[in-house]
Amino acid sequence: MSSEHEAKCCGGCGGEEQNFEQMDTILSKYQGVKGALIPVLQEAQSAYGYLPKEVLRYIGKKMDIPVSQIYGVVTFYSQFHLNPRGKNIIRVCQGTACHVRGAKAILTALEDSLKVTAGNTTPDLKFTLETVACIGACGLAPVLMINDDTHGRLTPEAIPQLLARYA
Repeated sequence: MSSEHEAKCCGGCGGEEQNFEQMDTILSKYQGVKGALIPVLQEAQSAYGYLPKEVLRYIGKKMDIPVSQIYGVVTFYSQFHLNPRGKNIIRVCQGTACHVRGAKAILTALEDSLKVTAGNTTPDLKFTLETVACIGACGLAPVLMINDDTHGRLTPEAIPQLLARYA
């Protein structure tokens, strides 16, 4: 795990009491506010980069909400992530135009190059690979986004060079 995540995360999490000063600051803003779980989770994810289990337990304890209920909210909304995310988020379009023009081959080339399957993050935390229903750039099919950059008219052969720009 990178030092960036070690500094932000709650540490080794071996059951010992963790330092949750960041969470206490976040939770204090929402004390007594009805329906504050989602904003608390959003801020926690912003602070930690994802939602570690220990943070979910701490939120549950402090907000008097069962962890199972918090987990249900986190897994329902795609904006929340239970695992560390890569520095670069790759979103591969799976829409009709992209599908017809070879999106599957692009995804396969990415999975082969990164050695992860869609929905996962590389062990070095450089890349997270995701599929999306549509990016909205059908004229550029097949298309993907890396962070906020859109790349279109891709071929599987172009993938290694494209990834090198973000490594």
